[in-house]
Amino acid sequence: MKQVNGVDIEKLSETMNAIRGNPDIAKFNFRATNKWLGGGHNRTTINEFDGACSMHNRAISFVIDEDEPPVLLGQDQGANPVEYALTALAGCLTTSLVYHASAMGIKIDEVESTLEGNLDIRGFLGLSEGIRNGYNGIQVAFKIKSDAPKEQLQELVDIAKKRSPVFDIVSNPTPISVRLDN
Repeated sequence: MKQVNGVDIEKLSETMNAIRGNPDIAKFNFRATNKWLGGGHNRTTINEFDGACSMHNRAISFVIDEDEPPVLLGQDQGANPVEYALTALAGCLTTSLVYHASAMGIKIDEVESTLEGNLDIRGFLGLSEGIRNGYNGIQVAFKIKSDAPKEQLQELVDIAKKRSPVFDIVSNPTPISVRLDN
């Protein structure tokens, strides 16, 4: 088994070839269940998902608490949802960068990123219809330690931006349906 950056290159190649032969393998459905606990505190549980033509159950569910900091009237029981959005973006960009570097045979020693999002809560509070509810901008800065030349590292950052599912989700309109089930 040949690994680059902790990624099994043989399995990556086998997976890509399998998808080329059967595109249905590439279709995934991820799910999350959320329960409100009081105030700004709620909890999300993540376990089963569909992908590679079958359903998968994790051995252990992931449980994520969300809350608001005291300045936003919460109890600080977890990061707030917009901070989790930054976390999702950071994780997906990093994974995209590392997987593509691995496929290209580029050894990465270390990757760090810093993300900042600018948000005006007047939109959320309904105090100004002209102000967006969400981030009005997100800045991402990467530090990558590698023997690869700077141009190649910039190429990896560009590929990560181009191929990251979460980058796509937050930078392009995604149809979302919201309904009441009782």
